[in-house]
This record gives sequence, structure tokens and C-alpha cells, in this order.
Amino acid sequence: MAARGLPEFPSELDVVFYAAIVLPAFAAAIWLALPLAGARTRTLLALTAAAGALAALLVLLDIESTASVAKLACYALGGFTFLSLFEELWWLTLVAVLVPWVDVWSVAAGPTEYVVEERPGIFENVAVGFPTPGDSATVSIGPPDILFFALFLAAAERFRLRVGATWIGMIAFLAATLILVWHWDDVAGLPALPAVCLGFLVPNADLLWRDVRRLRAPASE
Repeated sequence: MAARGLPEFPSELDVVFYAAIVLPAFAAAIWLALPLAGARTRTLLALTAAAGALAALLVLLDIESTASVAKLACYALGGFTFLSLFEELWWLTLVAVLVPWVDVWSVAAGPTEYVVEERPGIFENVAVGFPTPGDSATVSIGPPDILFFALFLAAAERFRLRVGATWIGMIAFLAATLILVWHWDDVAGLPALPAVCLGFLVPNADLLWRDVRRLRAPASE
């Protein structure tokens, strides 16, 4: 609501606003919540369910801005919970390499493309929407993008990777994706998971490769 009370910016400044302020702000909230990633899985599941129930209620009541906050909390907590499934770092590396291709297919010709084009109301209800200054339009980020952002950030902390560089990397690649969407104005959206995965892989490439080599060492002896 506050964003709509701001003066309307030119589209170029809208992109700068999202890249320099909105994306870092939502990502900062996930970073600040990182201590919760160390909680028990049962506790995280309960918190995720509670945030999801609150988000669903707020969507039904049409309280958009507060619903987006609850959805952000739900998906981020879901990412923290998901981390409990990964006992080895190389599992996460494999996921980060494979997931972008699945997301590209989904956005181009799969379920995401169908939902966005044919059932836009579904996407709007589950996505986290960030309002545009002086406008009723929003930039929306899907649940998997936030879930994997939280997953990789929590993984960087758990496996002693570069947490700060991972956070910056994911934000930078997401900002670049947003700029590409603005530049190609005939495109409704681009897959964001490649940006999130690259933001995890690139700053930690040497550490991830060292872990993979460690696994290969016994077999080569």
C-alpha cells in the first residue's frame, strides 16, 4: 500500500528500484531468519504450516501486502526445512546444476507456462508480489524461487561455504534476470531459478569442486 502512494517512476527507474532495494530487502529478511534453519525439522514444519495457513487466510481476505509477507515466511521456512533432506554437500551441488534446466522447461513449455498463461489467478495467489511505486502493477516471485534461495543460503551456512558471497551472488543474478525481462519488453517473465542456482554455484565453485574431488579420491586409488 505504501508503494502505491509513491510517485510513479519511469520504467528504467522501476528496474533500479527493484534491483537495488526490493530484492536485497526481501533477501535480507531470509538472511536474518537463518538462525531458524538450525531448528528441529518438526519445529520448522510447524512454523511453515502456520505461515502457510496465515497466508491462505490473508489471501482469502484480500489483504495482499500482508499475505505476501506471510507467503515469503512460509516459502523461506520451507527452504530451511528442505535442507534436512541433504546430508551431503554434493547432493546440493547436483540439484543446483540440474534444477535450472527443469525451470527453463517449466517456464517455456511446462506447468509454469500453463499456469501463468491460462490460470494467472493461481499464480497470483501463490506468488509473492512486490508492488511498483505509484502503480498497481507488481513484480511476482514464485514459491520455488524463494524456497531454493532459502535452501542454498542455509546450506552455505551449514556446510561452511561463503554465506555473504552466496547472498550477493543470488541477488546479483536475480537482478540481472529482472533487467533482461525489462529489456525484452515482449517477454512476460523469465525463469528465476537459474539465477538462484548460479548465485550459489559461482561464489562457491572451488569449495564445491573440492567436495566432489574428495568423493572421487577413494575410487581412484
